[in-house]
Formats: sequence, C-alpha cells, structure tokens
Amino acid sequence: MFAKLARTGVLIAAIGVAGCNDSSMKDFAPEANKPLPDKILADMQAKGMVRTSSVMARIFKEEGKLEIWKAKTNGRYEMVASYEICKWSGKLGPKYTEGDRQAPEGFYTVRPSQMNPRSNYHLSFNIGFPNAYDRANGRTGQNLMVHGACSSSGCYSMTDAQIEQIYAFGRDAFQGGQTEFQIQAFPFRMTAANMARYRNDPNYEFWKMLKVGYDNFEITKVPPKVDVCEKRYVFNQVAPEGTTFDPTGPCPAMTQPDSLKSAFANYEKSYDAAFNSAVNSSTPPPKPTIAGVKEASIVSDWSKRRARGERVPIDPPSMNSDGSVTETTRMGRIDSPAGRKMAALDAEKEAKRKAEEQRVAAIEAAKAAKEAAKAQQLAEKEAAKQAAQQQVVTAGVETAPAQPAAETQAADADQGTVSKLKKKLLGMFGG
Repeated sequence: MFAKLARTGVLIAAIGVAGCNDSSMKDFAPEANKPLPDKILADMQAKGMVRTSSVMARIFKEEGKLEIWKAKTNGRYEMVASYEICKWSGKLGPKYTEGDRQAPEGFYTVRPSQMNPRSNYHLSFNIGFPNAYDRANGRTGQNLMVHGACSSSGCYSMTDAQIEQIYAFGRDAFQGGQTEFQIQAFPFRMTAANMARYRNDPNYEFWKMLKVGYDNFEITKVPPKVDVCEKRYVFNQVAPEGTTFDPTGPCPAMTQPDSLKSAFANYEKSYDAAFNSAVNSSTPPPKPTIAGVKEASIVSDWSKRRARGERVPIDPPSMNSDGSVTETTRMGRIDSPAGRKMAALDAEKEAKRKAEEQRVAAIEAAKAAKEAAKAQQLAEKEAAKQAAQQQVVTAGVETAPAQPAAETQAADADQGTVSKLKKKLLGMFGG
C-alpha cells in the first residue's frame, strides 16, 4: 500500500500498511470519460451486446490476466476483453491481514461509490475488500483496488491505458442501470489440472470453496449469487422465505433449481475424472503461495516497521515450506528521522566492518610478505651452499689424474730396490 503519490511520480509520504491509499487532489479527470475504442464497440455489437449492458470481471493471478465479461441480449455473459495485469503483489493465496501485501482472492462487489475518477493512480475502483466472508473470518485490510500507474502493494495494478478501458466498462454499465458488478479473483484457472497441481497446498480447502463459484459461472455463464454462512461462501442458493444468510451463523435450509443441480453434478463428474488423470500425470511445479496467517503476520510486521520509517530489507520476508523464514540482505532506504538514524547506524557498522576487513587483510599481507622474504633467504642460502659444493667437486675432478701417476712411479722404484736386495742376499748364502 502506498501513501499519496503525485502524478509526477514523486513520493511525498512514507509507505503505509493498509493498501493503495487512493486519495487524490485532482480538480478534474477527463480520462474517466474516455469512450471505449471503436474496435471493442464493434466486437461487442457482433456478440449481441450493447455498450451499457451489465459487466463483470475475472482475475487470474498465476496467469496475470484480468478479463471483462459483458451480458448479451440473452442474459448470458461472454468475454469481450482480456488484459495483462501489470503488477500484483504477494503470492498465490488469499489476503489475511492488513499489511501482508497480498492481493485478495474471492468474490467481490463494486458499486458506483467505489469508482474513483480522481485517483492518484490515474483511475481506480475499490474491489470491496473485506467482504462478508473476509469479515466473518477476521481478515483485515483496506484500500484494495484495481488501478493504473503499474504499481502495487496489495492491489491489482494495470497500465494507465488499460485502466481507462476497464474503468469505461464499469462506468458504461452503471449508466445502463447496473447497480453493482462482480469481481471474481482466483489464484489460477480452477481446472482439474491446476487443482491437482496444488492439491497439497495449505490454501487448497479455500480454493476448493472458490471453485464452486467458478464452476457455477462456467456452467451458467451468469455471475453467481454469492452469500456467506458458517464463515464460508455459498453460491446460487436460495434461503426459505423469512430467513437470511448469516455470515457467522448456521446456514439455513438451502435449495437450488433442479436444472442447475443436475448440470453441476454432470460437470463435477467430468471434473473428477480429469482430476484423477492429472494427479497421475506430469504437471508444471506449483508457484509460491502464502503459508497461511503465520506468514501474513510476518509480512504485516515488516510492513508496519517500514511504515514507521524503520530501515528494513527491501523485499518482504518469505516463509519456506519447512517453516523457516528467508529475508533479503539488501536494505531499503526510508526518508524519515528513524530511517535516517538507522541508515547512519548501518553505515557506521558497515564502515567498521570494512575497516576490520582491511586491518586483517593488512596483517595477513604483512605476514605473507615476511614468510616470502624468509623463504627467499633460505632459498638463496641453499643455492650458495650448493654452488660451493659444486666448486669443490669440479676442482677434484681436474687434479685427480696427476696424483695417481706420481704414486705409481714411487711404488715402482720401491719395488725395484726390494728386488735387488733380495738377489744380493740370496747370492751371499748360496741361494
């Protein structure tokens, strides 16, 4: 949810926690009176619709689509336009609490008083959250809209050109006498294959309930009558005369036309077969979904701290399937006294961290240089020792031949002297 945003794009207030704050200071809004394009009007005429016939909208988060359906002259609805949603916040799953940044899922009603031609987001209309179901289940939030400006914090945001057309559909229908139109917001198209993909999700029971309303529309092509009792949605049900649907009380004895009951039973039979087949086949992996009120509370606390001007991670925290919480390390900067103080403390801490890193790096570098010098000295000493040894070996090799020759001559002389003496002695003694 954003605080006032001037059309110049300058943020002049801190981020809030509720939804898209849609107050405006515009003096006029000519964009609210733009007619639908001629091509759309021609398509409507070809489909048996008039410009002011009744309208309804369907939203599919996973696909990022917003569809506009209009009533034909036979009373049944047909899709006349489809738009890519520019931005929606949060994950698949319902909105639980104010500040959880979840775009709502469910069945909502828009009346003329909810249309805002002077929106800070170009044009907008409030979808009516919380509805009777949300209030019965203690879900909170406000200012949840479909709007332009392509910026969302719990809303469904379109481009300015898209919202001009979507707004025109509602405006023309109100001019034609429609007193309210329905918005059906789903996590995905509630086909057998998609329901099988999410069969183990914590939001599955909620989605099964929404699917009943989805199926009623698929069968009849008429927006279902929506009531709430026992804290749950009921669709196309008729209460006995004199009784009403109490959102938190027991459901009355409800009835449905036999033709609708029969058509619904046949539809469900085909669905069950397709679901069983999808369970046993390879399907795309599920997208991230909100892990119930616990994750919603964690995100809501992040939103509140952010709104107070505290410096928090730039993205909201996310709960993992094992119950652990993941937070991004990149911090957002909020321009407020508290935010500036926290930013200064963070900057001081970061400066100290970098200084310590530099000090440790300098010590390690000095140590490495000392070790390198020591190693160099040892290497030089070893090289000198090896050089000296090599000189000694070389000198020995050069003088060795002369020494053996002299010794041999002396030995030969000694041997001759002994031989002469021996002969003389033998002659004296007659030998």
